[in-house]
Amino acid sequence: MIYFKLFLTFLEIGAVSFGGGYGMISLIREKVLINNWMTESELLNVIAVSESTPGPIAVNMATFVGSTQGGFFGSFVATLGVVLPSFIVILVIAVFIRNLMKYKGVNAFLGGIRPCIVGLILATALTMLLGNLVGIKTLSSSVVINLPGIIIFAILIASSLIWKKWKHKAPSPIILILISAVLGMIFYPIL
Repeated sequence: MIYFKLFLTFLEIGAVSFGGGYGMISLIREKVLINNWMTESELLNVIAVSESTPGPIAVNMATFVGSTQGGFFGSFVATLGVVLPSFIVILVIAVFIRNLMKYKGVNAFLGGIRPCIVGLILATALTMLLGNLVGIKTLSSSVVINLPGIIIFAILIASSLIWKKWKHKAPSPIILILISAVLGMIFYPIL
């Protein structure tokens, strides 16, 4: 039954993922592609929509993936699965452990996990970048240049750098998402 599989898959993702939603993207990607719930292209669209809608990206992704596979109830069980482990852990921490960060073991554990999370996020970003801008999805893939995507990416990078230089702070992600949406509507139809 698809609902049970969605729940167990996203329960596993929620239970073994550290580092928040961005750390979960690579595991969600792997599970969604293995189960043939979406194509790589469809998943990139889900990531883009999940990032631009309110709420945590992993919860949004679980909701969207669940919805595509089982409608409303599919989105409910997938979302429940991904948030349940975190909810239980936070509840246990809040109830039983005071001043958790004072323990050297906890700090050592978190210090060990941080590099792994950074690596997962960077690997996911690189995979998405190569797949979306130059069409490389596997080592044997041929290069297919996505000219509008490269132009939009370059404009966003340049805009961010100019904004940081001018305002001395990073631009709002919402502004960047809106700019990229407008640029997409301009460049994709003409290139």
